[in-house]
Amino acid sequence: MTRPIVVFDLDGTLVDTAPDLLDSLNHCLVAGGAALTDGAGFRQFVGHGGRVMIERAYAAQKRMLDPDEHERLYTLFLEHYGNNIPGGSLPYPGVPNALARLEQAGYLLAVCTNKTQAFSERLLAGVGLSPKFAAICGADTFAFRKPDPRHLTETIARAGGDPRRAIMVGDSQTDIDTAKAAGIPVVAVDFGYTDRHVREFEPSRIISHFDALTTALCEDLLEAAQA
Repeated sequence: MTRPIVVFDLDGTLVDTAPDLLDSLNHCLVAGGAALTDGAGFRQFVGHGGRVMIERAYAAQKRMLDPDEHERLYTLFLEHYGNNIPGGSLPYPGVPNALARLEQAGYLLAVCTNKTQAFSERLLAGVGLSPKFAAICGADTFAFRKPDPRHLTETIARAGGDPRRAIMVGDSQTDIDTAKAAGIPVVAVDFGYTDRHVREFEPSRIISHFDALTTALCEDLLEAAQA
């Protein structure tokens, strides 16, 4: 029988990348002649990517941002972020133990993220987690990305898993919608990057710490999905 699999989102789920993404945002703001941000008002938008962060920062300062300048700043954002991976990014508390617990119980592990695959692989290697994953699939791995459910199901296939014995773990509406569209139970963490509480998106379960991602919880979800 195919081993069960747990597929994780990356930013805001496995790893707190906000400090480095916000550093890269400020790098862009300096280049554009805008005021720096302390990040307090932007942390909740980190999961929407660099383009949105730049756009929202300019909007908050009531500054115009034409498309060419937006593209220039986004390029600077990517260069700065890529040159500093992993920077101050760290796994959330309990992540290493949770991965080890699931691995020891026979679960396959994978990552499905809208960060590029190269950045994802470098980040996970930098924080010492990459050996745990049978597949790391980013926004550019396939011709589609979350919330397209094929991003999740193809990640599962690449890891050697079966969507009928899979669970998704994420922090956003995008993750939850993706899993639901794929017919896969989804666990939402409530400490990630979203401007609305994950309960509003009706995940299968909500956890506040990775200590709660137990094999018993996973087995319950898999059994319920087969009922």
